[in-house]
Amino acid sequence: MVVTRFAPSPNGSLHLGHALSAIVSHDLARGPNGRFLVRIEDIDGPRSRPELADEFRRDLAWLGLEWEEVPAQSTRLDTYHAAAQRLLHDGLLYPCTCTRKQIEALQPRIGPEGLVYPGTCKGRLLDPAKPAALRLDVERAMAQVGEVVWEDAVAGTQIADPRESGDVVIVRKDTPASYHLAATIDDAADGVTLVTRGQDLFHASHVHRVLQALLGLPVPRWHHHGLLVDEGGAKLAKRRNSPSLADRRKAGEDGLLLAEQLRLHKFPAGISLASAYI
Repeated sequence: MVVTRFAPSPNGSLHLGHALSAIVSHDLARGPNGRFLVRIEDIDGPRSRPELADEFRRDLAWLGLEWEEVPAQSTRLDTYHAAAQRLLHDGLLYPCTCTRKQIEALQPRIGPEGLVYPGTCKGRLLDPAKPAALRLDVERAMAQVGEVVWEDAVAGTQIADPRESGDVVIVRKDTPASYHLAATIDDAADGVTLVTRGQDLFHASHVHRVLQALLGLPVPRWHHHGLLVDEGGAKLAKRRNSPSLADRRKAGEDGLLLAEQLRLHKFPAGISLASAYI
């Protein structure tokens, strides 16, 4: 049985890139006993807008998708905390008080997720009186798990190696968990067997596979699909004000027709599919 999921964050409206991702996830679960799940990732502090969750549901229904909704991330804060405490107890996390500006000043190398943290705070002990993020000591984590692999439906078998991304944040200063920790725990809790997402998150899967090994979680398969990009080659994004699905829906566009066009890779003018993100 294939179980997939679409997990939008309610910090902005959905756009065509989200529609493609949801359709890919939905269609890959259409076999016998398949399940397509929707999970609202709503732990982004004040940026999360609860009213957008209903907008997302209307958008997905407009596209002709059927889904099963699972608990939102805000219901799982205790689970994230317990996992982080376990990793901290095992000496795999360390507190980091560095700001982005301070990290930039050190001129670190650039990795697949942006600036690679140079380990300035490594070795420090947690002081509850000082707000701090918790970072994964990736070298220590790799020494503990050894060689582990993961399978991508497009790229094939991968040896998990998150070192290119450096010591990523596992618990943010302002939220109870980073994307890495929350998504990994959620997918296990929801019984997801095929993680579908864009190729821009391919390298994050190396981190997630190591977290699965550290926390004893089940291992799914992955399917990283191509991204929709604009004329300049930049992926569609909320922060770039890409046209929203809600605006298209309210303007009277045919959602079923749009969904079928996306399946056939027939995109609006100025938008194309990029696949060379690995």
